[in-house]
Amino acid sequence: MTITPFRIAIPQADLDDLRDRLSRARFADEIPGADQGVSVERVKRLVGYWRDGFDWRAQEARLNAYPQFTTEIDGQNIHFLHVRSDAPDAMALILTHGWPGSIVEYLDAIEPLRRHFHLVIPSLPGFGFSGPTKELGWNNRRIAGAWAELMARLGYERYGAAGNDAGSMISPEIGRIDPEHVAGVHVTQLFSFPSGDPAEFAELSEEDQAGLAVLDWFWKEKGAFNVLQSQQPQTLAHAVMDSPAGLLGWLAQLLDDDLDDDFVLTNAAIYWFTGTAGSSLRLYWDNARMEQPKEPTTAPTALAMAEGDFKSIRRFAERDHANIVSWKTLPAPARGHYTAHTATEALTSDVIAFFAGLRA
Repeated sequence: MTITPFRIAIPQADLDDLRDRLSRARFADEIPGADQGVSVERVKRLVGYWRDGFDWRAQEARLNAYPQFTTEIDGQNIHFLHVRSDAPDAMALILTHGWPGSIVEYLDAIEPLRRHFHLVIPSLPGFGFSGPTKELGWNNRRIAGAWAELMARLGYERYGAAGNDAGSMISPEIGRIDPEHVAGVHVTQLFSFPSGDPAEFAELSEEDQAGLAVLDWFWKEKGAFNVLQSQQPQTLAHAVMDSPAGLLGWLAQLLDDDLDDDFVLTNAAIYWFTGTAGSSLRLYWDNARMEQPKEPTTAPTALAMAEGDFKSIRRFAERDHANIVSWKTLPAPARGHYTAHTATEALTSDVIAFFAGLRA
């Protein structure tokens, strides 16, 4: 199948339309101190910066500094960065983002990783320049199959898979689907949950009990996005496709305050300019209807989690992943959900060390 060079070039008319919409934003009212979600103050600040200070063309140029391509796989347009290493013995590595992120999540990681790897960084189907999706069924397993086909199409016989968020679920699936070619899997979360068997809770450490408490809080206080996107993504799509301020408010619930505004807005702008704010939500709907695997993954797997993010619990993870060879928390000050951006050296060093160990 054809692989076509690609370059981002958002029409100026689209930038002008966005600025006009932002200038006419209608903001919600708010009860002070109620803590009912993303604050009006934060949305107003982001809208003001997006309208009057944010430089999309600079971000566009930064993305275009790396070779980009598109190809069709399983009937879907797939966009990806393909950055080859100068190292003569470089291994290939496919990096997968999640929602509400994009390929921007890995931009800071490209230079340190390309010293060791040929990098393939695709946009998820339905996200950014790979979207929108044209049919239902683009769940984690189907995406993993598409990534295996992409790596084969690029000529890589042996490669690693790494990811964050949805990428932490898709990357192990690549190892499951393509075990003859996947050397190992590196993720920042292992999303394994209690099965309901009381025996699973026996003799949990204090640390694991604390992790369960955080998980319980998250689903009770911030899990509404998952429920809504799993049940009625189309209902939400009307709002986030029509209002850039509304899109910001929805994305910002998981693009935390400690992230820089340029990172938040570059991700939001990609959803906006590509018209994929709605189609990206379908990943949750499709995953909610995906048949769960009955057997654990077997590819060598590494976890490098960070404080302030999802707390993986090894007892549960080992039920779903039979070959965990590295389990660690990244050293301080690394924290949060987007460590490829916020703690680049810590994360990339762990990725490099893990795959070097496999090759040794």
